[in-house]
Amino acid sequence: MGLFDALLDIESQTQAALNPEEAFAVIILTATASDGYLSIEQANSITFMLSRMKLFKSYPHEMMIRLFDKILGILQGDGFNPLFNAAKDSLSQDLREAAFAVATDLVLAEGIVAEEEKSFLNDLYQALGVSSEIAIQIVQVILIKNRG
Repeated sequence: MGLFDALLDIESQTQAALNPEEAFAVIILTATASDGYLSIEQANSITFMLSRMKLFKSYPHEMMIRLFDKILGILQGDGFNPLFNAAKDSLSQDLREAAFAVATDLVLAEGIVAEEEKSFLNDLYQALGVSSEIAIQIVQVILIKNRG
């Protein structure tokens, strides 16, 4: 590996580091779009849901849009896996459980769950290190919530 290769590799690793807000938003955006589609309604739901959280209390609407644009730009440039791994590594265990809960809520809110979404949620709780007991409780509560 040459001198510049080492330096460029360090720069790309630094750029991949995400703050907790960015990391949380990555998890939510990727889960909501796990069926390959992100509608305007879904984007609005994400913005609304995140804006109600303590983590995003200092994020006005315009800042949230810039955050989504940044995430989508990284996703297009680096791909899903590096972005997801950076997000996962940037979240505390409590935020991992919260991210799984919010992602589950947004995916199940549509009423129809595509196979890709089911598979993604199954992979998500495992990738985030959420215990199966907690994941089951979260899904059960969200299903109860969405009955009405």
